[in-house]
Amino acid sequence: MTMTAKTKSTVPSLFPGKAWQQVLERDARADGQFYYAVKSTKIYCKPSCPSRRPDRKNVTFFPTPVAAQAAGYRACLRCEPDSVAPKQDPQAGAIAVVTEYLEQHKGEKTRLKDLAKATGVGKFTILRGFKRVLGVSPGEYGRAQRIAAFKAKVREPKARITDAIYDAGFGSSSRLYEGSDAALGMTPTTLKAGGAGMRIRYTVADSPLGWMAVGATDRGVCSISFGDSEEVLVSELQAKFPKAELKQMDRELSYAVEAIVEGLREHPSAIALPLDVRGTAFQQRVWRALQAIPRGETRTYSDVAAAIGSPKSVRAVAGACGANPVAVVVPCHRVVGKDGSLTGYRWGVERKRTLLENERAG
Repeated sequence: MTMTAKTKSTVPSLFPGKAWQQVLERDARADGQFYYAVKSTKIYCKPSCPSRRPDRKNVTFFPTPVAAQAAGYRACLRCEPDSVAPKQDPQAGAIAVVTEYLEQHKGEKTRLKDLAKATGVGKFTILRGFKRVLGVSPGEYGRAQRIAAFKAKVREPKARITDAIYDAGFGSSSRLYEGSDAALGMTPTTLKAGGAGMRIRYTVADSPLGWMAVGATDRGVCSISFGDSEEVLVSELQAKFPKAELKQMDRELSYAVEAIVEGLREHPSAIALPLDVRGTAFQQRVWRALQAIPRGETRTYSDVAAAIGSPKSVRAVAGACGANPVAVVVPCHRVVGKDGSLTGYRWGVERKRTLLENERAG
């Protein structure tokens, strides 16, 4: 059995974290393994492309140039990605068989030995191959499939959250939440509602970190993000709250913009803002821990996990950092890798570097 086109297109979108890190590092070893495309420019590149790195939210990954072209992207003239010969891992075919099986049975819990028996692929090949080819374990892949199934089901107009949980293969709501905060990004109720019934005022303004969008409900600021253009930031806000009533109110939110900008300079009145952020209980614990990190200092993901009393939840902590809805106010930029590397940042690594350098200098 060979990898189907459907399997090829779904694998990169489920696990983009490692690929994005390789793009940030311009890792030439990844050339031919995948390609990244930028929504705002409609151009696709190879990982080592020397061009300026785009905002992570504008990036989509593809396994081949053909797949990128089929989605409407054109090849970068600078790095010429269509001239790179695709690389094939010797065990990619076997792993493709397993991923296809897991996708077809994503509503089921599958043990390793049963998976090996059903696909004819050895247990050790599955364990080693998954880590090397996809960067995740079979269990993590299966769980991501179930979460993707839950998200698709819960967004259906008449779907019930309880039905979506069980149809996706989770035995209970607690199983869905267990270790999945990073994947869900918000509670199931909020995810399904898409901001329905909410009235969100927003403004887009210039800042020391480029364009900044601020959104607020009647209760407080619900979104702070940075980007390279006003249009992209507004589109992202609309995508985040597709059913909310959005209204641009620049003057009314000037106080928030001023507080955030002054916060970048450590003004005494910096970022004294009421917040209305939505997240799971785990995410809220992480965000509170981030706000406790002193300006000019950093913590590792392990440090944060230990601080919230959940030392084994390092991956979930990283996910909660990535899901942070209010940049700077919740300082997820102060979390770094064990070796001090910047690892990544939702609004661009260069912005993270600038924030940390300014805070240390201050």
